[in-house]
Amino acid sequence: MSTTLHATDSLLGNAQKKINRAAEQLLSLQQDDGYWCALLTADTTLESDYILLQLWMHAPDKDSGLWNPPNRSQIERAAARILSRQLPDGGFNIYVNGPAEISASVKAYFALKVSGLAIDDPRLAKLREQIIALGGIQAANSYTKVNLSLFDLYPREGTPSIPPEVMLLPGKLLYQMSSWTRAIVVSLAIVHAHDPKRPVPAGFTLAELFIAGKSTGFDNNDPWLSWRKTFINSDRILKLWESYGFARIRKDAIRKCEHWMLERMKHAHGLGAIYPPMQYSIMALDVLGYPADSPVRQEALRQFESLIVDDGETFFFQPCFSPVWDTAIGAYALGEAGYGNTPAMTRSADWLLDREIRRKGDWSVKRPHTEPSGWAFEFQNDWYPDIDDTAMVMLAFPHLQASNQKAQAETAKRAIDWLLAMQSSDGGWAAFDVDNNWEILTHVPFADHNAMLDPTCADITGRTLEALAANGFDRNHPACRRAIEYLIRTQLADGSWYGRWGVAYIYGTCFALRGLRAMNEDDHEPYIQRANEWLRSIQNPDGGWGESCASYDNELYTYEVSTPTQTAWALMGLMAGGDTYSSSVQYGIEYLVRTQSEDGTWPEDLATGTGFPKVFYLNYHYYRLYFPLLALAGFAKTRR
Repeated sequence: MSTTLHATDSLLGNAQKKINRAAEQLLSLQQDDGYWCALLTADTTLESDYILLQLWMHAPDKDSGLWNPPNRSQIERAAARILSRQLPDGGFNIYVNGPAEISASVKAYFALKVSGLAIDDPRLAKLREQIIALGGIQAANSYTKVNLSLFDLYPREGTPSIPPEVMLLPGKLLYQMSSWTRAIVVSLAIVHAHDPKRPVPAGFTLAELFIAGKSTGFDNNDPWLSWRKTFINSDRILKLWESYGFARIRKDAIRKCEHWMLERMKHAHGLGAIYPPMQYSIMALDVLGYPADSPVRQEALRQFESLIVDDGETFFFQPCFSPVWDTAIGAYALGEAGYGNTPAMTRSADWLLDREIRRKGDWSVKRPHTEPSGWAFEFQNDWYPDIDDTAMVMLAFPHLQASNQKAQAETAKRAIDWLLAMQSSDGGWAAFDVDNNWEILTHVPFADHNAMLDPTCADITGRTLEALAANGFDRNHPACRRAIEYLIRTQLADGSWYGRWGVAYIYGTCFALRGLRAMNEDDHEPYIQRANEWLRSIQNPDGGWGESCASYDNELYTYEVSTPTQTAWALMGLMAGGDTYSSSVQYGIEYLVRTQSEDGTWPEDLATGTGFPKVFYLNYHYYRLYFPLLALAGFAKTRR
């Protein structure tokens, strides 16, 4: 017994040293204004789309057909960045350690070839072979085909119609789509409606990527009595409408799309403040006739280019900025580690207070009488505050003391009221909207980006319950009871929960358990014990936990090597489930203690953040600092 106690005391002492080192490193990364903002990186599709946009903006010479864009050096660095991620089999993946993926590979091929890589270059030749092996260009997703069709590199009839008339339909159909999809759809509908055929360099083609005899149209093997078949048939009607419909109606629809887009570019750092709609908004302004020197187009381009990271050698794009998310998690982690009530934390509180959103956004379509509040993910994105960021800020607030504490209290009350109002009818919370769950929309031809909807999920619901508990709510409140029931109902048979915004089942399980713990659920309940047992069962031999992005494709937990972030999530989940003394927890803590770097962070190359499951993943570069710090701080609390 004494040996065990000594080992536990030694582990606690080592953990505390790691906590202090991590906290000091995190504090050193704080900006003078009080916020944190880590790099946010993804796959090569961002650089590929950047090169495509440059071809759109800087056409080849009409006489010679040569393409000599003014920013040639940036394009070359973007191409070099793409090549640096090429796999041994020639293809490109969408997450580290993942297999070659067809759409990323097709985009990379286009970008590399148009930027000047010779068709007989071994790297391009190997990529071409991999694309053919993956099903050819015909197997790429709809948005890849749409982008290429703008340059007549893919048949327009083989791409889905994106009609601006969606703005004229009854029932506010646009608001049944997820917030990010509607921003893409509206801007891209404007572009699509103008049916541009932008020039490419003389002799440029992608004919070598087509598999002869394979249809360039939609996969038409669905049953006749299916939503997918219905939407495909409707697409044919839409294409006839594009050719023979009433010009006046289309003109009115485009005008409404333009107004919608321009309104949402106000009070935001670009349309949606995220990469795809920001890119398409530039294209939309172009086809609408806004000159290059118009203030609105210049601002759209400036915001888009602000996402570039370029040191003269390395060039890459971030999909967006994450300062509110980073600041809220960072401040919360420091507070949990015992670093609250400092000037640094006051600066964070003041910075967050200044970014409360007090304008009604798209969310108000379904909640018109709710007072505006909440926070967005980015520096400014007033149309789209989100529930997850707002809940995270509300978790951090009890650790923070703003310069104006009265304003902080008033803000917290508004934010909590807003969170309560944004609960969906099933008892859960989604990211941006209420009851955004029209499943039939997942069958439309352009829904293969896997992000048409914004359904409720266990991870956001659990975090919102934590936030409510931190601000005085308990299980007796009707909203909390409904959320608890939602979590119990959505637990999977193996004991885990699906994680929508982090990879994947470890993430969902962690935050579901933390939400239930915040509501004082008895950890002897069978559903909590099942979750604990599931987490223990997937622990890696090195003491850590890891999970592959392939979990989304396989629809079950899929092994990956240990990461500090996922190890922290598993430990946080176990401790929330009442497991504080098992060997699993001890070995997990030992893993974090053993793997911390000298600078106080932890090494991590794998993607643990989720943008769109199966399609787009994220590396949050401070996750490997925040979450291990939280796990170690939680462990230290259990020993006091």
